[in-house]
This record gives sequence, C-alpha cells and structure tokens, in this order.
Amino acid sequence: MRRQRGNGEGSLLTEAFNRMDAWGEARERGKPKVFRAEHRTLKKKGMEKMEVLYSSTRDGREKITASQAILKGLSEDGGLFVPDHIPALSCTMRELADKSYQETAYEVMKLFLTDFTEEELKTCIARAYDSKFDTEVIAPLVEAEGAYYLELFHGATIAFKDMALSILPHLMIASAKKNHVENEIVILTATSGDTGKAALAGFADVAGTKIIVFYPKNGVSPIQEKQMVTQKGDNTFVVGIHGNFDDAQTGVKMLFNDKELAEEMAGHGLQFSSANSINIGRLVPQVVYYVYAYAQLLKEEKIQDGEQINVVVPTGNFGNILAAFYAKHMGVPIHKLICASNENKVLYDFFQTGDYDRNREFKLTSSPSMDILISSNLERLIYRIAGGDPEKNARLMKSLSEQGSYQITAEMREQLADFYGNFADEAETAGRIRAMYENTGYVLDTHTAVASAVYKKYASDTQDGTKTVIASTASPFKFTRSVMNAIDPKYDAMGDFDLVDELSKIGNVAVPKAIDEIRTAPVLHDHVCDKTEMKAVVKQFLGIE
Repeated sequence: MRRQRGNGEGSLLTEAFNRMDAWGEARERGKPKVFRAEHRTLKKKGMEKMEVLYSSTRDGREKITASQAILKGLSEDGGLFVPDHIPALSCTMRELADKSYQETAYEVMKLFLTDFTEEELKTCIARAYDSKFDTEVIAPLVEAEGAYYLELFHGATIAFKDMALSILPHLMIASAKKNHVENEIVILTATSGDTGKAALAGFADVAGTKIIVFYPKNGVSPIQEKQMVTQKGDNTFVVGIHGNFDDAQTGVKMLFNDKELAEEMAGHGLQFSSANSINIGRLVPQVVYYVYAYAQLLKEEKIQDGEQINVVVPTGNFGNILAAFYAKHMGVPIHKLICASNENKVLYDFFQTGDYDRNREFKLTSSPSMDILISSNLERLIYRIAGGDPEKNARLMKSLSEQGSYQITAEMREQLADFYGNFADEAETAGRIRAMYENTGYVLDTHTAVASAVYKKYASDTQDGTKTVIASTASPFKFTRSVMNAIDPKYDAMGDFDLVDELSKIGNVAVPKAIDEIRTAPVLHDHVCDKTEMKAVVKQFLGIE
C-alpha cells in the first residue's frame, strides 16, 4: 500500500466513514433512495437477511461494516464495536461435524463479516490456518479425567492467541483494500504475555503495517519475554513498561483516543488499529473453535446431536469466554459458561456480587496472561445485558474509569445466569498440574490448570454431570519453570532451557519449534520505559517527533 501524505482530513477511509454516516442520516430523514440502492446490492449478493453492522458500546448512532470496525479497532468514544445482532448458524451441527477447521471457520465468520466476499474470506482463512500449525486438525480435543481439553496452542507462538492472530493481519489488509485505505496501519497493542508475540508473528514484515507492543516488564514469563524481544521484522517494536498489564492497556487506550496524535499520524500517512481482543477481528475467529469443538464431539460420538455441553475458560480480558457466549447465542448447545480466574479474581467477585471493583492489590501469579484487573471485553457483555443501551453502558464505564468500580442492577444480574465464576489460588493451580500429571501423564500449563481446578470446584458445587470442554490456552513449554516446579520442586535448580528439555522427556512431547527457535536467538528489542512515556516512545518509533 502507498502511504498517503497530507493532513488526513480527506483520506479515503474518512470519506468512507462519512458516506456511512450520511447514509444513516438520510434514512432517518426519510430519504430512502440510498438505502434502497444498498439493499439491492445486498439482495443481489444473497445477503439481505445476513447483513451485520457494528456500533460502539458507548454510542449506538454510528453504524459501520465489519471491515471498517476491524480497521478502527476501537471506537473514537472509547467504546468497543459490537454486532447489531448475533447471527444464527446456517449449518446444522451434523453438517458441521463433517467439515474441517478451515471450512468451519468460513461457515462461522461469513455470518459476522458480511461485507467480505466469499473469495476474500476463504483466502484469509487459507493463509491463516496452514502449516504454521503443528497439527492438521488445528484445534485437537484431548480427553483427560472426564473432561475434553481443547488444545488451542498448536500455532506459531504456542498459545491460543494464534487462533485469531494468524488471521487478523489478512483480515486487516483485506479491510484496507476494501475501504481504499492508503495510510500505513500501525498496530498498537498491550499484552499480558501471549497477545504480543502472536501479534508480532502475524504482522512481522506485512507490507503496509507497523506493530508496537507494550508489555509489563517483569510481569511475563521468561519464555514469553524471550519470544517477544527476539522478534524479527523491520516493522516491529517491543517495549517493556514499568507497570502492570492494566497500566499498559490503559496507556494504549489513551493513545487511541488522543486526537492530537491521530492528526500528527495522519500527516505522516499513518493510522492506528489494534490487535488486542478489543478488535472485533480478534473476537470473531475465536467463536470458531467453540463451534468446531462441539461438532467434533458430535462426530466422535462423544455427545448426541443437541446435547448440551459446558465450556470452561481461563479468563483475564474476557474475550475468550465472550467468544463462547457468542457461540452459544449462534446456536451451539452450551449449558454453562464457566469463568475461571486466578488470584486476581475481579471477575469471580463480579459474578458473585454484581460489583466490578478493580480497587485491589494486583498480584503477579504463575498464570500471567490472566493477571488483569480491567477486563476490557466484559464491556461487550455489559452492553448486552444493559439492553443494548449505550448511554447506560457509558455511565458504567465512566464509573470504572473515575472510581475504579461499577455496580450492575438486579435485572442485569438475572441475565448472567449462563455464567458460573470461581477462582484457583497459586497452591490449587500447582496442585492441579501435579495431580493431572501423576494421574494421567498429561501436562497442563498454568492457565489451563486454573480452568481445570475451577471445573473441579464447579462439578463439586453443582453435581452437574454435563460433558465439559476446557479451553487449553497455552503449551506448558511456555511456562516451564512454574509447570515443572508444580510437578516437583527439585526442578527449580535447573536453567530455563534445561527445563524445556526435561519437560519434553517426562511429558513425552516434542519441544515446540517456537521454543527451539529462541534458544540462541539474539535480543533485538531492549527498550524499557515508564508508563507515562508511552506516547513519546510511539512517536519516536514512527518518526513523528
């Protein structure tokens, strides 16, 4: 893509958004000609009943297409883009049972990304879910101790973020072409450990993009940090901040909402977008694997057609479990959505009381990707249970920003009946890793162990015998020291990569390529800054000081 110079006011993307606004205003004024022309286009494509538009959780007046929402990442008002409805699956589960992961991805994503052509979407899917995954089925299910572990860590960076971040760059580039964007897209992301590397790997050396990742220095595992700071690519930039993930995430949101910075960037032919789970282009691909998991259980005759399942998700930023919620409302027979927290149990407390309160001690745990006190994607659920009322949602989010807390109404709490929340402390997490290994030989990573421990609590509390899928979100090789110490404290004396080899030996699993690649890789990113310096660092990297 060529870079567009100028002040950005006349950019093609801005014009496209203005046309969308004008279309909406014309409809409201009773001038239907433009609407009828657009409707005919959709009808010609056979899409009139499946069109999905997106609006902000804080201002429902803006209606944009999926590709425009993907490009923007975050609404100008600070809200997150949500679909105007959750579409129903157009295939039966029996039909989906015979489809590959790639075919399932198309059947799900076409219903949300309705302005993409069949060719565009299938091309993105084919490029994303290819040989970079080390299993042909992409997301295998493993049965252990009465539950089905959905292994989402077989991609290039051995964490579940690969499932969405393998496709997001292709969706982003296709979206830019669809909207005639000539600006260079700057991906700005905060990470608690996994998103950063997966995003870096996805966008590295992708023409027309740059990517900047902020992570909490000393707040991720050694393997996670080594994966990020050794990332190749002339368009990549990794920065550790003195602070925690919430500080990084808040800083990124402030940069997105900085109008002065946006104008400066536009003058240099640049514009922000996001690879965090706040981007709808991240959320939609995550819905796929829950649909796929149910279809595969049906195919393997583990369940009957229409039989309900439970889904357990180790949860931090709430995007992964929200995707399961969307899958349920598309028609997947899901009974309970079990939200598993670590010692940063803000979500557990929320489901218990209806109060969301981040005013508490931030704890560093062995499951760092869940060390989060501001769960951004929860806003999408709050918007929904608020009846799709953007003003009501905006008031709650303002309270969170200013007071650090908000309280939902009793009526809103009633709509959370699908959810069960609980948490596992550090001892319980380690105990679950050890027990699973001793009983079955299967090795869990720390995040999946939190989910497994919470599932045990749920089963004990409710005596619910519903078959259950547990989202296994990372390879144990990503958190070797914590995993090996849980199995036996004697391993703590070993070096990080010695632990990798020992885990491979005792678990009878080959060392992933992603780990072998960083054994001797040089550090290419050593920038560290204070959380107050994030804007200056971004401007320096982009050359707009």
